Amino acid sequence: MSKQKICFVTGTRAEYGLLKQLMKLTDISSQFEMLLVVTGSHLSPDHGNTITEIESDGFKINHKLSWQLSSVTEQSVSQATADVINHLGTYFAQTRPDLLVILGDRYEIFGAATAALFLKIPVAHIHGGEITEGAFDDSLRHAISKMSHLHFVSTNEYRDRVTQLGENPNYIFNVGGLGVDAIKKTILLDRDDLEKQLGIKFLKKNLLITIHPTTLEKEHSYQITRNLLIILSDLKDTGFIFTAPNADPNFTEIKSMIQSFITKHSNAYLFDSLGQQKYLSCLAVVDAVVGNSSSGILEAPSFKTPTINIGNRQKGRVQAKSVINCDINEKSISNAIEKGLSEEFNRQLAHLHNPYGSGGASEAIFNQLCITNFKELIVKKFYDIPIN
Repeated sequence: MSKQKICFVTGTRAEYGLLKQLMKLTDISSQFEMLLVVTGSHLSPDHGNTITEIESDGFKINHKLSWQLSSVTEQSVSQATADVINHLGTYFAQTRPDLLVILGDRYEIFGAATAALFLKIPVAHIHGGEITEGAFDDSLRHAISKMSHLHFVSTNEYRDRVTQLGENPNYIFNVGGLGVDAIKKTILLDRDDLEKQLGIKFLKKNLLITIHPTTLEKEHSYQITRNLLIILSDLKDTGFIFTAPNADPNFTEIKSMIQSFITKHSNAYLFDSLGQQKYLSCLAVVDAVVGNSSSGILEAPSFKTPTINIGNRQKGRVQAKSVINCDINEKSISNAIEKGLSEEFNRQLAHLHNPYGSGGASEAIFNQLCITNFKELIVKKFYDIPIN
């Protein structure tokens, strides 16, 4: 009996880090043959050429799809999505995978799901049902859920939301967050090793900072970056570790502002990509996470590290008590950072529980794939929630 083909598509460093453990289980399985498509910012020098990380992890890359990312605009995102649909439509027609596995809400992932839909390839979608009101990713995520057949969500609230979209609850599984899995299975570096490998010097206090474009609130991207950098300039004895923004419209403007800040502050560093091990190690040793990245919501609570979440980009996600939400103005950001660094706030996190679980999501997904008949998934019926 031939192996069933399971195809993974990855387009960003963050989503690859979440998928990696599940990919390993699939790759070594006697039941499945794994296909891997790499696209998006993995192939961009502006984002660290993170395809090299995938290769160094030992995965065989079956297909690469790149496009120009030096200037991402609303129009180029639309074109890139069309390119993904076109190219992956051809690739899927040639390889005929039995299942497509995708995670999240990126436009390249939406393109992959669309290509699979027309070729009648069933889709397993991970981390659906979540809300991020400040980004067009929110709509893409729900659209991907509607094109998918198996759903692996991270909380019961998200399970209910996918059901509300009309998906059959028998095919929706709450497995917890894959980010927690990554933490459990990663050998973390200590403070001294991080300093050596990154070429930085930790100070009395240290912040890990990521600012992604707010794609539905274009002007907010500039305001968040500007106001945050003004506040950081006044912090004493504090080190700043920046990671580059996502390949979304206006990412070049954000990155340019950070680069200008770096040249004037010897205590600030910018990395296009830290890689999973170094990024998670930083989460463990810094005093707070600052910005609007999902990692501050999904992973940071596992380390009991405070998160200062700025603006609306992550608004709507289930959050731990370690997350401090603030507006985009200077006073609100400043007050949130002061609170996050305070001893009183950190004492409250001693017994913090991450609402995204304690691990095991990768194994739970893999085990479910092993017992699922993919051929029976294609024809779906809209699930109407019973009205009492």
